[in-house]
Amino acid sequence: MNFLHKLGIGAGVGTNRQFSRPIPSNGHPHHGGASVAIGAPRMPERTESSRVSNGLKELLWNLDGLGRGTLLDLGPAWQTTLSFFIERGFRVSSDDILRSWKMFLDEEESRLRENDSVRDTLDLTPRGRALRFLQGNLEYSKGSFDAILLWDLLDYLEPNLGKELVAQLTELVRGGGVVFAMFHSKKPETFQRYRIADSSTLQVVSAPVICPAQKVYQNREIQDLFSRYRTMKSFVGRDQLRETLFIK
Repeated sequence: MNFLHKLGIGAGVGTNRQFSRPIPSNGHPHHGGASVAIGAPRMPERTESSRVSNGLKELLWNLDGLGRGTLLDLGPAWQTTLSFFIERGFRVSSDDILRSWKMFLDEEESRLRENDSVRDTLDLTPRGRALRFLQGNLEYSKGSFDAILLWDLLDYLEPNLGKELVAQLTELVRGGGVVFAMFHSKKPETFQRYRIADSSTLQVVSAPVICPAQKVYQNREIQDLFSRYRTMKSFVGRDQLRETLFIK
């Protein structure tokens, strides 16, 4: 169950969030009646930069002429990204999978601390934990989406979860559908989120670390993960980010 669902925000089927109108640019709806005390500690300000995205241009080229498509964004529900695709006729679902994974780990650790006998009932291997997490997340029907924005999440997930996640996403993508992913060429020094500025530009937003980077994927490992896709196309940037499209 993702973060917005746990807060009772958004509407949709199962754990997915589906949007037909924009939400505020910080990725979370406003709540009325809130006040801020003078002198209260300030949250660290986000820093933003932009990068030309050949991967995004290629994604849009593959989706051109689709009409009313469906898209799953596995990052935060940024207003700019939602509006970009909604204005093009897409039905957009948002599921911040990295934050959901962090919440899952925290909740499971708390359960184990409070009741040690739970250890006898759970498969605590990395694969067992990954399967248990996915059983309660990404509850969509097979072939639900024409496109999925995976961003750089695989670099931050445990490899066992990454493998199972890709397998599950592959079931959710329709034939001819596209997955847009990014990979770091070395472990990133900062944590970043991404949102769409226009048809060729991504905004790169610094953010507090949710999960530390777990793995740097080599070309062969990426090919093995996405072996069920018929086409893979990559674009390497100067910022040590590789954008890759996988077409099923």
